[in-house]
Amino acid sequence: MINIVAVSSKKELAAFIDFPHDLYANDSNYVPELFIAQRDLLTTHPFHKHSSLQCFLAYENQKLVGRIAAIFNTNHNKFNNASDGFFGFFDCINNQEVANELFETAIKWLKEKGANKLVGPANPSTNETCGLLVKGFDSPPMVMMPYNPAYYMDLFEGAGLHKQVDMIAWSWKGQNYNDKSLQMLDRLKERLERNSKIVIRKINLKKFKEEANKLREVYNHAWDKNMGFFPMTNEEFDYTAKDLKLILDPDFAYVAEQDGKIVGFGVAIPDLNQILRTIKRGRLLPTGIFKLLLNKKKIQGIRIMLLGVVEGYRKMGIEACLYGTIIKEYRRKDLKYAEASWTLEHNDMVNRAIEAIGGDPYKKYRIYEKAI
Repeated sequence: MINIVAVSSKKELAAFIDFPHDLYANDSNYVPELFIAQRDLLTTHPFHKHSSLQCFLAYENQKLVGRIAAIFNTNHNKFNNASDGFFGFFDCINNQEVANELFETAIKWLKEKGANKLVGPANPSTNETCGLLVKGFDSPPMVMMPYNPAYYMDLFEGAGLHKQVDMIAWSWKGQNYNDKSLQMLDRLKERLERNSKIVIRKINLKKFKEEANKLREVYNHAWDKNMGFFPMTNEEFDYTAKDLKLILDPDFAYVAEQDGKIVGFGVAIPDLNQILRTIKRGRLLPTGIFKLLLNKKKIQGIRIMLLGVVEGYRKMGIEACLYGTIIKEYRRKDLKYAEASWTLEHNDMVNRAIEAIGGDPYKKYRIYEKAI
């Protein structure tokens, strides 16, 4: 018999966060999330000031066999004039009955909130990790990217969910890039500066607060027509920016600027997952914090995680210049691997720019939906 429990205590929340560690115990590609970060995301993150979330655990014969979070994203629905209900933090044994019970429980909770569609996975929104891995199971996820076994696709589709959209993660390995295209990008940068007064420069970390205020405006306008997007509140953006600053390498953070106005930006971060894979059950104490601090400089990869240009400045080549500038720095530092993620499958302009500099579409993530 399957029993679904709504998480309401610290003990149940800890079980919810820890469940994947046991489920993926024999999966060499699994990377544990930091416990403290997951706890804060599920309880104190500014997201909770405008939206609601309920976690559920599934037990079979008193053994924990699955989890899911039902998420009603008020700001998303207001911005998109929608009545969507989201799900996230899904993990489950390979059992369709358990998966069905988890989805039905989330659907019941969301319908009571007024939702007429189930969308996900989003953890808890498209401003954090989202999507189900459907291609590229042979390597670990990059930092702040989701991971799951292949059988989740069958569980989702067996529960009546179907594809809404796919998202692509692009890879570079070693010095595998198109050098000729990078040289062309140098000439494009020169034309942008000469003809449009647009320059590509590093983000000034000494004036980070001032820079972040400008970047927030760009972020909330650069993705305004993307699938599932909704603007971050000031508090949400500041929360995210503060975390990013802790791990940001200034050599991989750039803005496109015209007469002092930021019109686009691109940010890559070190692949902390290279270290997090070694931190048992995501606990920083007693030894995890030392692994993180001592090994940070040994990281050999980056993930280009943010890149956007505001309306009116697209189709000028700014996106390609930002990607190219980051990849050139990756080459200069002689790193071993890089990922750009994610891009929407139908974003032809950006996808072509990434392909032009040697990007390989090596992983694919999917957002599912179902009318409820």
